[in-house]
Amino acid sequence: MHSHNYRVPEPFHDQVVIIIGASASAVDISRDIAGVAKEVHVADRSAPAFTCKKQPGYDNMWLHSMIDRAEEDGSVVFQDGSSIKADVIMHCTGYLYDFPFLGDDSAITVDDNCVGPLYKHVFPPEVAPHMSFIGLPWKVIPFPLFELQSKWVAGVLSGRIKLPSRDEMMEDAKSLHSKLKVYGWPKRYAHNFADYQFEYDDWLAEQCGLPPIEQWRKMMYAANSKNKAARPESYRDEWDDDHLVAEAKEYFKKYL
Repeated sequence: MHSHNYRVPEPFHDQVVIIIGASASAVDISRDIAGVAKEVHVADRSAPAFTCKKQPGYDNMWLHSMIDRAEEDGSVVFQDGSSIKADVIMHCTGYLYDFPFLGDDSAITVDDNCVGPLYKHVFPPEVAPHMSFIGLPWKVIPFPLFELQSKWVAGVLSGRIKLPSRDEMMEDAKSLHSKLKVYGWPKRYAHNFADYQFEYDDWLAEQCGLPPIEQWRKMMYAANSKNKAARPESYRDEWDDDHLVAEAKEYFKKYL
């Protein structure tokens, strides 16, 4: 099954569950299921080869390197050589971009989950500004970024904001692929922003004539990432950045 279909842990009571993936959904679901399952085994593509270790704070959850193969009897063999007979294999492997409504003759392609060619991850140069994509970036604070993208698109459609020429936009789109090659990143990381999101946010804000992202937001994102790594079980309830929370509360008072 895929994490998309996961709702509650109870159906996995006393079962051996293998989770493929180690990002947000895998982290949350593995800990949710561990409370009722017999065993939970997490296969992480980024884990060093031959990894097989019990997770801190759990007697029934292990981290492994990636799966090597699955046997017909339901056993799963990991790259570390260990073998587990699973009741359930859950794929927490993210989502695929798919735009079947565009048709086969569309100027847009999806290659290894890289949508392109796009200017700044939004406008296809060939048909801009008549088509735009909101929300492709991931590993971001989503809604502030999507709001800025939407304001940029609205500004372009209204004529208030002018896009570069088609050739200039295409060159910018190509530069993304060049960057991926230079760093040796797979195409599926094309829309993985992480720390780059704030540079992108500020660029969008400038295009829209808006102030840059507040510093407290950037600091809170960094503090939360650090806190999540240190307290994976309780980071939502415990933190050390009350001064940033106070800044956020002060900021939002004007909207109350």
